[in-house]
Parts: sequence; C-alpha cells; structure tokens
Amino acid sequence: EEKNIHISRVEDGFIRSVSLGSDLTRPYSLVVDNKGIYIDPAKESDLEDILFSFVFDDIIRERAKKLIEKIVSSKFSKYNGFTHKKLSILAKPNQKVILIPAQVEDDASMLYGGMGMDTTMLIKKVREQNLSAYIIFKPHPDVLSGNRKGLKDKEVVLVYCDDIIEDASIDSCIDICDEVHTITSTAGFDALIRGKKVFTYGMPFYAGWGLTNDKHQCKRRGRKLTLFELAAGVLIVYPRYISPKTKKLCEVEVAFDEMIEIQRRYFDVFWYNILINSKTFVL
Repeated sequence: EEKNIHISRVEDGFIRSVSLGSDLTRPYSLVVDNKGIYIDPAKESDLEDILFSFVFDDIIRERAKKLIEKIVSSKFSKYNGFTHKKLSILAKPNQKVILIPAQVEDDASMLYGGMGMDTTMLIKKVREQNLSAYIIFKPHPDVLSGNRKGLKDKEVVLVYCDDIIEDASIDSCIDICDEVHTITSTAGFDALIRGKKVFTYGMPFYAGWGLTNDKHQCKRRGRKLTLFELAAGVLIVYPRYISPKTKKLCEVEVAFDEMIEIQRRYFDVFWYNILINSKTFVL
C-alpha cells in the first residue's frame, strides 16, 4: 500500500492435474485473482464478483453443460491419480449414505473458510445429526501421501464413521453416496455437478448461491444460480488453463482433453506413471 503496488493472488484451479500438487507436479489450471482469493470468504474475490454479476447467456450455459457431461463421464476431479472402481459397502437397503471428504487441516481454505471447524469436529457433528446414516470417510490424498497434515487416526474416525475408503477416486466415492458433507472441500463442487446433495459447514466458493445446504451465510452472495451458471463461472470464466502439450494458454476444453489422455497413459503405461509422479521431472 505504501508503494501503491497492486497484488494479485494465484492459486490452483479446480481441474488441476493428474498427480498431486503437493508432489510438485505442474498445474494445468491456475486462477489469478485481483481482488482477493476464492478460498477467503471474508473478502470479495474475482470469482465471487463473477458469480454475482456475470451475464451467463445461453451460449456459455450450454458450454458449461457439455463440460459437466464430459467431466462426469470421464470421472475427472481436481486430482486424478486414484483409480476408479465400483465400491461395495455394508449399508442397509434404503439407508442414507453420507460421504465426508477429509481436508488438510492447515490448508488455507480451512484456515480462511473453515469457520473454526476441523475434520474431527465435522465427523462428530455429521454423526450427531444423522444417527441412522451410513457414513463414509475419505482421507485427503495429500494426507495419505504424507505430504500434509490431517486426520488419519482410524480409531478416531471409526468412532463416528462406518467406513474409510482410501484407495479409490473421489468420483467412485461420490457415486455411492446420497449426500456429501464438507467444510470447504472442492469435493463438494464435484458432488454438485454429479447431482448429489451437498451440505457445507464452512464457506467454500460454491456455497451461498442457492445450490447447497449451508450452515453459514455470506451476505454478498445473494444471487441464485443454476448449476450450469455456477459451473460456467467456476470452470470457464475464472481460471486460466495451460495446454499440457504446448505449455501455452488455452481454453478449458483443450486442457481437459489433454489431461484425460495424460490420465489414460498414467494408468496404462508403467514408466509414464513413474515419470509423472517424480518430483524431479515436472511435466
């Protein structure tokens, strides 16, 4: 402020890469926010401004619709290094199934948007409010990898949850649940575009627009959005995408198609899997 220097904040986008960011792999989407940053609900951000005031015409809504269809059919999310599988759980017939995607406890999205909640508090609260539900806990991939701090004491988790799923993609977990309960996890957005009910206990970027069941409110978010409008703002208008092939800026559809090909090789080609997971070779 003294030097009158403007600061823009940079963060990962919402369709980032195949392997983990905490393993130092190159991101193929970034956001550059000139007002704040989407993880901090205390201040207005460019994303919030887009979602509140952007004119979503038929063209961009249709583009968002097609993008959602491709994401869902491809089982894609922010990180895409876990295998997809048909999961079998011990829920009773007609028993409500709830997914709790764990988060990194010292992540900025939790510190700024968590409203004082942590993962242990979350699983206790969800169980208290859903005594008869079958609750699944999905550890965060950064915590499983040992790169970040988070709840991983299974004895504590299983006091409140019925199952822990570690070795499957977030898409596989969302597929078998009826509801997702989260503090600020991007998995809540993944669940929304897959047609699931989402309950938020913090204030993530996708909360407050009339599509989620929210514990907290943000007065600046008074607009009611359709799913396609939310997705258009979050996935098309706000981020910048980099082509994995050319390393140049591109549209989301180009980067997405190329990431799908990277994922296919990641699962099918042994040496490519090692290369893409390496901290030395940043693809």
